[in-house]
Amino acid sequence: MKKVFLLVAIIILFSGCSNINENSIDGIISDALNSPIDTTNVSRMGYEYYLPRGLIVWSSTDFNEILTDQKYLYYLYVDVVSYDSNVTFEYTKNTNSYYSSNLNYKNQLGYIEINLYENNQYLIEIMYNYAKIEVVAYESDIKLCVAYAMSVLSSITYNDSVIANYLGDDVFLSSEEDYDIFEIVGSDNYLQFTDEVEQTDEIKDPDYIN
Repeated sequence: MKKVFLLVAIIILFSGCSNINENSIDGIISDALNSPIDTTNVSRMGYEYYLPRGLIVWSSTDFNEILTDQKYLYYLYVDVVSYDSNVTFEYTKNTNSYYSSNLNYKNQLGYIEINLYENNQYLIEIMYNYAKIEVVAYESDIKLCVAYAMSVLSSITYNDSVIANYLGDDVFLSSEEDYDIFEIVGSDNYLQFTDEVEQTDEIKDPDYIN
């Protein structure tokens, strides 16, 4: 019953029926990690995730997605190579950041770092569960963006057999999977990288399932 209650609470939170600004960033992250959504509604090659109401798919390739809430773009990168290899890493908190923290839940490591970007906007980087989301947002929307990002990242599930098949494919090994999700992009390099991401005017249905 408690699990059902927590799941309903998360759904309400991400549907905009609750004032997320009353919570802290720490609280939002804790809620997402301790009450992960155990359902998915988007299926990709080797992984699935839950796309919360309020986000839609802007564009998609095998392991890169661009999501949008109609105000900001959320760049999602899924690293199935690191997942398959069970790569570990260490993150040192950045005391000069607007916000910086390690993520640790059931031996799954990650980090969140938020830095001032430009024009009073902030670059939010969250890496967790062998995937990463980056989004630039105004300070007033940081908590909502973190909530959306954590909802997606904490819901990702991997298909080991599918991943194993792709890892044995030369086409896969020479594909776009060259982005380091463990790297802190920071404000200096973010624009340069996102300019290389091909975008499309096609916006998919919010309930889109591939």
